Amino acid sequence: MAVTVYYLWGIAEDQYSSVTGFTVRQEESAGAQELLGGLAQIASTSSSRDGDILYEFILSQSMVRSVEERVGLREHYSMYWETDPVFSLWPDASIEDLEWFWQRIVKISYNSSSGLIELQVLAFDPETAHAIASVIVDESQLMINALNNQAREDAMRYARRDLDEAVERLKQAREAINAFRTRTRIVDPDTDIEGRMGVLNNLQQQLAEALIEYDLVRQTAKVTDPRLVQAQRRIEVIQQRIKLEREAFASASIETGAGEEDYPDLIAEYEGLVVDREFSEETYRAALGAVDVARAKAERQSRYLATYIQPTMAETSEYPRRAVIVALVALFLTLSWGVMALVYYAIRDRS
Repeated sequence: MAVTVYYLWGIAEDQYSSVTGFTVRQEESAGAQELLGGLAQIASTSSSRDGDILYEFILSQSMVRSVEERVGLREHYSMYWETDPVFSLWPDASIEDLEWFWQRIVKISYNSSSGLIELQVLAFDPETAHAIASVIVDESQLMINALNNQAREDAMRYARRDLDEAVERLKQAREAINAFRTRTRIVDPDTDIEGRMGVLNNLQQQLAEALIEYDLVRQTAKVTDPRLVQAQRRIEVIQQRIKLEREAFASASIETGAGEEDYPDLIAEYEGLVVDREFSEETYRAALGAVDVARAKAERQSRYLATYIQPTMAETSEYPRRAVIVALVALFLTLSWGVMALVYYAIRDRS
């Protein structure tokens, strides 16, 4: 106990603490383009998961290296190695030793439910403690920005890939229609059908006129009258032509650039190509809208580090906790003495 008291009050150097607290926040409202386009993300990474990542990052070797480069941990914490080896770092410590010592000088309190992170940094002077805490905040912000940049790049890359695929699909659909027109020498089968329907309607009108003319001639002429025979002949020719035109819609073949082809099959093929083109156009418009949404999301920061306690500057030394350490040493010494006394008396009674 005397050695402990002497070391703490006579040898141990005073330590100062700097406290800071922060959390990772996310944007909660979706943009107008996302709402109108129906492309808002329903599920997103929760702030608690970001807090877990940040907690592990603060204790990682990467953070230790960054603080060492910007502040100089070895130089500061090894300055009292010869006089205060208990609370100091040995001068030739490796990065692994520095990572182990890092957990002695940085105390982290993390609430996984709320995502709040509060940490305390100990140093031999208040300026160094404040500097280390500030570097931790800066590096944490850089890490959050890196996560944001990665998420933005992934969103833009996927959106552009979908857009490229939609453009290629639309190009193939239009090339298929052009190939159909070149092979069949028919620009638009719908227009061709309308022309055929016009011919059929004209024949129907001529048939009606021929029937009326036949009825008029029959009322005034004999059966052997040449006019009656001519009218009957005209009616039969028109009816035969109407029959052939109607059959052409179902089974007739037409001459195309590739030879004789069935007209109904050509119409079915063209309608399929038109459906593919319309679907490709809709896919292209949707992919173009997704690119606009991804670009709009990339222009704003979706995550940011909210520091609710700025790094403090200590005025008085609070560490090491001399009274607490002395009380613990006294407790363990007493317990050790009691155990040893019980063992001694147990051995003596048996002997």
